[in-house]
Amino acid sequence: MSTSTSAIKGAPTSAGNSLANDDLLPTPAAHRTWAWKDYAALWVGMVVCVPTYTMASSMLDQGFSWQMAVWLVFVANLIVLIPMVLIGRVGPKHGIPFPVLARASFGVKGANLPAVLRGLVACGWFSINCYFGALALHGFLNVLGMGLAGPAAGETISNSQFICFLAFWALHIWFIWKGPESIRKLEVIAAPLMIAASVLLVVVLLTKVPAGQLFALPAKVVEGGPKTWAALTGLVGFWATLALNIPDFTRFAKSQKDQVLGQAIGLPIPMALFSMVGVIGFSASAILYGKAQLFPDGLLTQMGPVAAGVGLLVILLANLTTNVAANLVSPSYDFSQVAPSKISFRMGGIIAALIGLLFMPWKLLATSGGYLFTWLGGYGTLLGAIAGILLVDYYLIRKTELKIGDLYARGGAYEYSGGWNTQALIAFALGVLPCLPGYLAVSGVIAKDSLPPLLLSLFDFGWFFSLAVAGAYYYLTAPKQR
Repeated sequence: MSTSTSAIKGAPTSAGNSLANDDLLPTPAAHRTWAWKDYAALWVGMVVCVPTYTMASSMLDQGFSWQMAVWLVFVANLIVLIPMVLIGRVGPKHGIPFPVLARASFGVKGANLPAVLRGLVACGWFSINCYFGALALHGFLNVLGMGLAGPAAGETISNSQFICFLAFWALHIWFIWKGPESIRKLEVIAAPLMIAASVLLVVVLLTKVPAGQLFALPAKVVEGGPKTWAALTGLVGFWATLALNIPDFTRFAKSQKDQVLGQAIGLPIPMALFSMVGVIGFSASAILYGKAQLFPDGLLTQMGPVAAGVGLLVILLANLTTNVAANLVSPSYDFSQVAPSKISFRMGGIIAALIGLLFMPWKLLATSGGYLFTWLGGYGTLLGAIAGILLVDYYLIRKTELKIGDLYARGGAYEYSGGWNTQALIAFALGVLPCLPGYLAVSGVIAKDSLPPLLLSLFDFGWFFSLAVAGAYYYLTAPKQR
């Protein structure tokens, strides 16, 4: 992919520039072709995926009623839409990706910190979606009669499932090699197919289980009851990654209206609607087959070979569309930021895919609590602090104006101290460190009863706390004139 700005008078260039390559330079007008329908399709393509389905089913498994689960999903995505649109406005105005935007607040070298943190989180999500895709591929091959074995007692993944994981992983490389335009085309084609498949699944399940019976199931009783704020933080964290790197996509927008309208249509309501699919699938499996299934592949394989075959192919498509857009584009830019003259968009994507192999999602997803609270809540805390700093810097400190040339130069307005902005680093630490003890307790690293209740509760508000504290400190310490 290339976004050469040679046609833009006075624009920075990548020639002999250690802070630039053609993929990190501002997007020229000729490449700004995405309309609101493309952004809506992008979001629908990312929303309709196994993690969204599992988000809702995990909440039911954690003791929430289906009404509260769907409502929290909707509210969380309304909340995350705000920073999504605000940070997204950088794209159409300046044409720069997230790592370059981060240079304005963290420094031309300090931007490596938020970029690498964001990139590593994306690698984890990439691995999770590859695992879901592997389960779907494994199930589909069994529908064809291959008789592949599942995990043995005490195991979380079988050898054949691991081979499917590697095969699905390799499929993503083609799209990262072709660049964002191939991803846009994939989303536009896949979005309506996945909507149709979701509607069909719901219709089939409702013909098997009356709606009155389905929605009358009592909430599961869990010790201590459902944790509303912890769940809301985790749900906000679900798309907190995209709220940071959304300029990676909005830099291709025709206008601000296109990115705002497309995201508003494509995110909150589709998330709530597809979470309903997870609710219905989870509840229907409990009624029909005696065991509530967290993952859709478990439900589909019990519904017969035709439903399993079609459904599992759709899951493969859904995880592919989500993964290439949400979890490979960002780290491709993020790792390119570390060494622009050596790492291109393509090379950054390959690095991200290789790092993704090191994660073990089958262990992370062994329990619904670990998925919802440990993974989502934990990384959401980190990214809340970064979002707070970016928003305050761009809107309150710089009033949306950036010195584009200095973003690609040493010794300019964003040099700070050796390329690092100390105040941004302190703000980040102040936002994240108070939540760390609670995260370690929830993760099981330390005992919960060893912490004061306040520190445990603080983690429940992690994303909100870290965003507010980091943003407030940065505002108070950053010079108001540049």
